[in-house]
Amino acid sequence: MASKNHRIAALLTAIALAGGAQAQGDQPGKGISVQPLQSSIAEETFQTLLVGRALEKLGYAVQPIKEVEYPTAHVAIAQGDATYMANHWDPLHADFYRNAGGDAKLSRTGSYSQNAVQGYLIDKKTADQYGITRIDQLKDPQIAKLFDTNGDGKADLTGCTPGWGCEGVIEHQLTAYGLTATVTHVQGSYSALIADTIARFRQGQPILYYTWTPYWVSGVLRPGQEVVWLQVPHTALPAGQTGADTQLPNGRNYGFIPNHQRIVANKQFTDANPAAAKLFEVMQLPVGDINAQNLAMRDGQNTQADLARHADGWIRAHQATFDGWIAQARAAAK
Repeated sequence: MASKNHRIAALLTAIALAGGAQAQGDQPGKGISVQPLQSSIAEETFQTLLVGRALEKLGYAVQPIKEVEYPTAHVAIAQGDATYMANHWDPLHADFYRNAGGDAKLSRTGSYSQNAVQGYLIDKKTADQYGITRIDQLKDPQIAKLFDTNGDGKADLTGCTPGWGCEGVIEHQLTAYGLTATVTHVQGSYSALIADTIARFRQGQPILYYTWTPYWVSGVLRPGQEVVWLQVPHTALPAGQTGADTQLPNGRNYGFIPNHQRIVANKQFTDANPAAAKLFEVMQLPVGDINAQNLAMRDGQNTQADLARHADGWIRAHQATFDGWIAQARAAAK
């Protein structure tokens, strides 16, 4: 009888151990805390939340997102003060990546969101009326004056928030294309500046602005309908991006290399956590889905509860894709 009880106890122990091993395989991140970062661009929260949801599925304890601008975020992640950021723009953030330690301190495998386009746009009405197709036409003071908003005779370009990386490209190009005498790069809070730009457009005034995709602006000011992209006369990029050609396969040149948004992470963390490393490598999110979510935010769905609902709704609508990411991540941990 004692022997039979011993066998039953041994069997129960084996079952429990097997169950624990299975749980560990499903939860390779169990007991490990991770810290996500993002910039002050609220529209990046959706992408960041999706990565967090996937990490939670793997057992990681995901801390609330902290807002830090890009240069500081790269340094914090490299030093281990944070774990990852879902919105590293490659090659726009090449200098931030290199200055923080590059591949020795950071990891950026895979492309989370591909072919983000940036550039300069004006309203289609003014473009058609004056035949404006290129940014260097603003060297003409009479053309530049069309976009003057403060009465100084120079065009006012709604530009890039300092610290984002795009401001360096814009400044470099204004010099390279001979536009510093006729164009002012207006900087500050981009969301406030673009709101003012859209208000001027709705009043029938000419507008000149920089923007990027994925972002909600191109859902309101639609290229080819309300606005048009301006081409640049030739590729002109600052140090760190030199040698690249910004001309697109269709022959157009908007002045910026199409970027990939990538997940940048602390290298020590990814080396020690192959499940998370594989997840960061395989996650992919269509630009169109980001645009749609960003537009919903612009239209008023912008609370933390809204953003969480958007992330969870995307997962439910793409459950097979999400489950595929998790399966690949779990397999990498074995």
